Formats: sequence, structure tokens, C-alpha cells
Amino acid sequence: MRVSVIGGSSVADESYDIAEEVGYRLGQRGHTVICGGLTGVMRAVAEGANNGGGTTIGILPGENYDGANAYIDIPIATGMGHARNSLVAMNGDAVIAIDGAWGTLSEIALSKVYDRPVVGLNTHDVPGLDEVETAEEAVAYVESNR
Repeated sequence: MRVSVIGGSSVADESYDIAEEVGYRLGQRGHTVICGGLTGVMRAVAEGANNGGGTTIGILPGENYDGANAYIDIPIATGMGHARNSLVAMNGDAVIAIDGAWGTLSEIALSKVYDRPVVGLNTHDVPGLDEVETAEEAVAYVESNR
């Protein structure tokens, strides 16, 4: 399945490590990881997915696909800025939110608009967002809520 992983572009080590583990577990299980393709959670999840043998798609805000982090296999330039958040949310069969600020909150909302199951790890506390404690639980959640 395709799993969108959303989160902060600037995160503390703990959130980076969680995102990397989520990516690794998704990659090991054969899932494709979709993210915003840049830094922070996006870089960590892509790094983990690559290390786990998975494929990564980065949906970039800019016009150049060479702006993607080194762990993105398939960069997609949009030239849309933050409006690309809609594409990140829409293209996953499920969504995992890790940490984050306003951009992540918008992606959570868009994920719900597109009727995607959304699970959170140390992120916003909003209605409709199920919270889990570990990367393992997050991956199990998305797999059981296809």
C-alpha cells in the first residue's frame, strides 16, 4: 500500500528517530512511502524506508525535483508551495502524522477530507486523529485500516 507520512520540517532527535523507524518498518513490509520530500520528518521517514528496502515518493513544493532529500526515489516537483499538502494527503491509502506544526495540521485535515485513516505519534490532538505510542503501532494501525 501507499502510506503518506507527514510531519515537521524541523524536529528534535526523538521525532526524527521515530520517523526513521516508521519508514524502516514500512519499507520492510513492502509499502511505498509518500512524503513532502524535504527535511525533518520527511527526510527521516525516507531514510528509514530506503534502509528497509522500500520505495519513496517526495511531493515537493518547488518547481525543481532536484530539491528533494537524498532518500527520495521518485521526486515530484509541483510548484504549488503549501498547496502540495493536498497531494501528499490524497496519494496515501493511509496517513501517519509525526510531530509537526501548521503544515502538518493542514495535511491531517486534508487527509480526513479525503477520508483517509490517520494515526498520530506526538502530533496535534484533534478530533478524528487516533494516537498511538510507537512506530510499530502506527504501522499496524495503517495496515488494519486500509
